[in-house]
Amino acid sequence: MKAALLHQFDESLNGPDWLSYEDVSDPIMEEPTDVIVRIGGAGVCGTDLKLIEGLWCDHMRIELPIILGHENAGWVEEIGVAVESVQVGDPVILHPTVSGDLQGSGATGSHHFRKRGFYPGFNRNGGFAEYMLAEESMLLKLPSHLSPMDTAPLADAGLTAYNVARRASKHLIPGHYTLVIGAGGLGHLCIQILRALSSTEIIVVDKSETALDLARSVGAHYTFIADEHYTEKILALTGGKGVETVIDFVGKDSSVNKGLFVTRRGGHYYLVGYGGRLTISTLELIRSEKTIVGVLGGTFSDLKELLTMVDRGLVTLTTREYSLSNANKALRDLKDRRNKGRTVLIP
Repeated sequence: MKAALLHQFDESLNGPDWLSYEDVSDPIMEEPTDVIVRIGGAGVCGTDLKLIEGLWCDHMRIELPIILGHENAGWVEEIGVAVESVQVGDPVILHPTVSGDLQGSGATGSHHFRKRGFYPGFNRNGGFAEYMLAEESMLLKLPSHLSPMDTAPLADAGLTAYNVARRASKHLIPGHYTLVIGAGGLGHLCIQILRALSSTEIIVVDKSETALDLARSVGAHYTFIADEHYTEKILALTGGKGVETVIDFVGKDSSVNKGLFVTRRGGHYYLVGYGGRLTISTLELIRSEKTIVGVLGGTFSDLKELLTMVDRGLVTLTTREYSLSNANKALRDLKDRRNKGRTVLIP
């Protein structure tokens, strides 16, 4: 089969081509609960760039070469003898880790998922390929009218956006303000989910006017370009009090510092993006009584709930498609912020 492989890390992300498009062996079933999925679409994520940089090597054993791709959807190609929840030909989306929520998948029988530590695109070959090995408990059947090509990024970008928006919505009431930092692949989904789950006033900040256009089109109430003055504008908008909730999809030093600055006393700051450092004195944290929460991914149940929202038209995913052979261009365009919404590779 054809696949896009990472053979070496590039700490500076200055190399001409990060992935090698080549022929590799088809995946082979290993356990009775295994499933081979024919990939219909694989989302390209900012985390893929972090993997190429080698940033995850201190947190997870990553052996090269490896096929990246942790946002995957496709059709069941082959099933193990113990598989009961899906059949050959079923359209499916794959939860990247299942987050310990095996019962939510509907899979039955003896599972080896926890022991194997299956994490496609990190410690096992992912979906930047024509076929991928998966575990039954990772699969969620798609409604017949939703295509794998159009839904693949929901497996991580959508999942994370839903998780953080669901958490935030529990303490948001009419009249509250929520600041979303970053209106890209996750941000534009989070805006829609917040609109569906709460009555909060949504403020969006981004460096790109194109991203802000997308934010407005999916329901943002206020948008500001991410310049040195946007915190002043937010304080003016909120009567000097700041916002009740910040959801930071950027996670760089500047976004963290400014996001915490405009979080009001007793407010919540959700950190999803990463790459910077969070520094706050213990005195300031006690004095301000702010709640700081890190969010990574979500459960299988989260993915099912999100898919229900998409199925009902409450959430729409904006994507741009590239052929698998153009994986490097897709990654380069992602790094340079040339696209709005999410990027998908099509084998």
